[in-house]
Amino acid sequence: MRVCYFGIYNPSYSRNRILLSGLRQNGVEVVECVSRSNGIRKYVDLIKKHRALKRDYDVMVVGFPGYQVMLLAKFLGKKPIIFDCYSSLYDSEVWDRKLVRPRTPKALYYWFLDWAAMKLADVVLFDTNAHIEYASKEYGIKKEKFKKIWIGAVTDVFRPLPGKDESGIFTVMFYGTFIPLQGIEYIMEAAHLLSLEKIHFIIIGNGQEKKKICAYAEYLQLKNVEFIDYLPQEQIVMEAEKADIFLGIFGNTNKVQRVIPNKVYECLAMRKPVITADTPAIRELFSENELALVKTADGASLATGILRLRNERKTRSEIACNGYNKLSLYASPSPLGRQLRNIISEML
Repeated sequence: MRVCYFGIYNPSYSRNRILLSGLRQNGVEVVECVSRSNGIRKYVDLIKKHRALKRDYDVMVVGFPGYQVMLLAKFLGKKPIIFDCYSSLYDSEVWDRKLVRPRTPKALYYWFLDWAAMKLADVVLFDTNAHIEYASKEYGIKKEKFKKIWIGAVTDVFRPLPGKDESGIFTVMFYGTFIPLQGIEYIMEAAHLLSLEKIHFIIIGNGQEKKKICAYAEYLQLKNVEFIDYLPQEQIVMEAEKADIFLGIFGNTNKVQRVIPNKVYECLAMRKPVITADTPAIRELFSENELALVKTADGASLATGILRLRNERKTRSEIACNGYNKLSLYASPSPLGRQLRNIISEML
């Protein structure tokens, strides 16, 4: 089996790295036809690189993000195409991050890119059934075209860590890009409610709402929250040794209900206990034995969940181990690559 992995994707981005590694671990020969150039040049690069392959492959996988190259892929390939949509551009930019106003030309352009890319593909990949339900309904595409592959974690980076010294202060850690989906304001509210407890919060990252969140923390006069700027994955793993528990996502956008975020998988891969919002997407893979689940967009519920884990060491250990085992079995590169290989086999 020979697969052409095509597009303008970043091979180091978690989603692509996991699927590329997973396919290779499962005996699939993967040839990458990728351009990181800008503007028109990226299309010229892809045409030249694809021509050199002489269509000597069985299936083309268009890596994330691939919205802008699907038309070219369809024209060049003449072979079955899997489009790893992974996330709706329209949903992310318009409704989740609110960077583009609805019904504007740019919003319509994003909607069209999503729709056209999905229509051109033979198979479309998303990360959850909840995401598939949304895409099928929003874009009028039959659910039979969609396949689910969990996001998973890069397990050669995010690896099990030794247990933290229990004698130090109890530390809660979050890392992210400060987008609305993450609901960091609710973490600030939980920190405020726990201000008299011996609990320290470390918030890592930069992004869209960083200034707003820092201003909110200042308004709440939080002394138990430490902000750290963006760190690469390897340094996050080093910082993670300080953490007793990790936080997932808590926002009140619709997308929260449809995704299992990267950080949940990554923290479980480090065998750390994770608290996150209880959503339909989370329930597709995980149970309360594997994650600590709290109400969405509710700082008080999050504070209660943190206190529970602080006070119940055995529970922390159990959900960390159970979550790690679930991830290893279903959402590490090898099983995800096997799943994608099986999807490809069905197309041949």
